[in-house]
Amino acid sequence: MTEAPRRITLFIALALFAQEATWNFYDSQVPVLLREHVGSAALVGALMGMDNLLGIFVQPWIGNRSDNTRTRWGRRVPYLAVGMPLAALLFVALPWTTSAATLIAVMVGYALVANTMRPLAESLVPDFIAPERRSRANAIVKIATALTIIVASLISVFVVDEHPRAAFAIPSAILLLVTAVVVVKVRDNRSPAYRAAVAEDATAGPEAAREPFRQVITELVTDRDRRRLLLLLTIMLFGGAWFASRSLVTPYGMETLGLSRGEAGGLTLPSGIAYVIAAYPAALLTEHWGRLKTMGAGMALFAGAMVAGALFRTTTATVVVFCIAAVGAAAFLINAAVALWNLAPSDRVLGTYTGLYAVTWYLGGFGGPALIGGAVDLAGWNLMMLDIAVLAVLPLLALLRLGRLQRPALTPILK
Repeated sequence: MTEAPRRITLFIALALFAQEATWNFYDSQVPVLLREHVGSAALVGALMGMDNLLGIFVQPWIGNRSDNTRTRWGRRVPYLAVGMPLAALLFVALPWTTSAATLIAVMVGYALVANTMRPLAESLVPDFIAPERRSRANAIVKIATALTIIVASLISVFVVDEHPRAAFAIPSAILLLVTAVVVVKVRDNRSPAYRAAVAEDATAGPEAAREPFRQVITELVTDRDRRRLLLLLTIMLFGGAWFASRSLVTPYGMETLGLSRGEAGGLTLPSGIAYVIAAYPAALLTEHWGRLKTMGAGMALFAGAMVAGALFRTTTATVVVFCIAAVGAAAFLINAAVALWNLAPSDRVLGTYTGLYAVTWYLGGFGGPALIGGAVDLAGWNLMMLDIAVLAVLPLLALLRLGRLQRPALTPILK
């Protein structure tokens, strides 16, 4: 008897909510801790970006390791049962460090552990949820993680000034509480994907039961079916456009719209609400319209919004443009990981493919802002939105090529 999809989706969303609550508070408050020991803003920025760099290596590794794990608790939950409490302890220790060396050491420890937890929780979606319902589940998960921005902000506003150290205990307590719920309520050895993987193990024999990471990558690169590579390229390119639109908006608002630093930083706040509102309807649209069409329409809407932003350079227009772009991004983001899961050659490698999604997304996050920043240096801030629109067209072209390959293929990516 498998877990009810709605119930298990709730538990997965809770796990990721708790993890992201610590991540978002980490991003907002740890730079302040670093400034107590480090004078260079560039060094602070580099240290804060370390978690993404570690994620590129850690997430595919732990995804593959969990794929090859077989226990009576399943293959993901045993790691979550150990890792989430450890992450909570490391997180709550951050404000108690007394030197740059100890603070950085705890940061590295937290980043390593937290990066291992994220793909494990995300991989529970394809483990439990049937392919045709994964967009709904992923939409709920995305909504839950987006809401953690509000939680981190509320803690910062109401607790940090009076109790700067105790404030770190709140996300840690949430993480510990949710760990207990997940460990008690979720047994992924009952998931359809885990049972299918065990059945494949029995058929393949003991020597072929494991799927080493190198073997997964070799099969991906050498397979004549290029859809997975095209999809990963699409994810990386759109990730570049998305991160560029978020990370460069504050200087854009100051340079082009004449806003103050605080006013410019608030330009994307309404778009966060638009993203949350659009996520679940986009999942419902996918079931009626098709996954690739929804992803393509979302990217086209995003690119069109950026063009409109280049034409109408006012504060109100920019806020509206970012809201429209967020709706388009939601249509892409809730489906991209699902499409990759559905293209995975076996249920035995779903965790690895979750890690590969993270790698390409982070690579886009590194390259996109740098590329658009270079374009701004050449053409000026007034054309930044147009630069992002041009970049957003590239993943759309890759997706169109993927669509042409999809028609004669057998794997039902559109489900």
